[in-house]
Amino acid sequence: MPDNKELLFQLGRPFSPFYSGLMSLRAALYQRDFLRHYQMTAPVISVGNLTMGGTGKTPVVSHLALFLQKQGYRPAIISRGYGGAAGNKVNVVSDGATVFLDARQAGDEPQLMAETLPGIPVLTGIVRALPCRHATQSLGCNILLLDDGFQHLAVKRDINIVLFSAETLAGNSRVFPGGNLREPVAALHRADVFLLTGANPDNKERADRFAELLRRRFPNRPVFFSTYTPTGATHIQEQKQVPLTALPSPLYGFCGIARPESFRQTLTEHACILSGFTALHDHQRYSPALLQQIEKKAIASGAQALITTAKDRIKLTDTSFRLPLYCLEMSTRIDDGLPALILEKLAKGDTIYTPHDVVFPTLPPHSP
Repeated sequence: MPDNKELLFQLGRPFSPFYSGLMSLRAALYQRDFLRHYQMTAPVISVGNLTMGGTGKTPVVSHLALFLQKQGYRPAIISRGYGGAAGNKVNVVSDGATVFLDARQAGDEPQLMAETLPGIPVLTGIVRALPCRHATQSLGCNILLLDDGFQHLAVKRDINIVLFSAETLAGNSRVFPGGNLREPVAALHRADVFLLTGANPDNKERADRFAELLRRRFPNRPVFFSTYTPTGATHIQEQKQVPLTALPSPLYGFCGIARPESFRQTLTEHACILSGFTALHDHQRYSPALLQQIEKKAIASGAQALITTAKDRIKLTDTSFRLPLYCLEMSTRIDDGLPALILEKLAKGDTIYTPHDVVFPTLPPHSP
């Protein structure tokens, strides 16, 4: 796969300047108000990235939503709903109390957040200003988190957080289709803060050098780090959590995420013995035939159980395997400075109010 990707980047390199120019023109049109962008009545925090592929946006968005909830805010998460079949202008995945849409309708990440974040509404829509407005006007939310929002310039934001994976950093630093970047590096001037995700001892030296480069090129933008740590596993059939030391051995791993090798590496680093591993495409849909194929490989390899990610688990709730199926549970830890900075910026914002200023309306019943 990496070889194929590099070949595609080499073939696409002559076209990178054209795409880069178009993205720069688009950003300039928004900046000069030639393209309309909307100011919300609640503060907006965007969590996005410059690179293609996984940078851990979903764990970060979830972590920040829970943090803001504990501070007394009522946050809502607004996503495009990539891969979801729901086509309404506003799709309420969850109103914070009830989950209305499954992964096929909502998309993998929105449904995962809806299932794991009680009390926090999750909405999707291509024109994200519309679910933003619905969250504030109909669901009583007073702060909005844009999931994968860095390139979605139609909604004004109060805080722009840009993520980089501490493992892959900026890739080859070329703009698509010649590389991993969605926009030219100059777009990072829109950022307020950088977060390097998935930091660990193996990538720390390179990540520290990259963080220093960001500080030099974009002064006054603080750089923080986050880590992911396994906390155990859930036996999906029995809905029972177990420590990693209690998992059967060997395991057969499989996943459909942007960086499947990171999942395999996490398992092996935490003493999970693998008899085999299947890496699937991001947002993979699991047909009965594919599931049978995975289990057949697992049994042939001598595996005693299967293990996958939380993102894959939400698409496997009605699946029947002969082998036990486990989901690896992960915890996100973010440098304390980032939550403190967010609260400081929220307190200073012109359009921002504290949670104590808000009287929540009675939430109307929702018909999905």
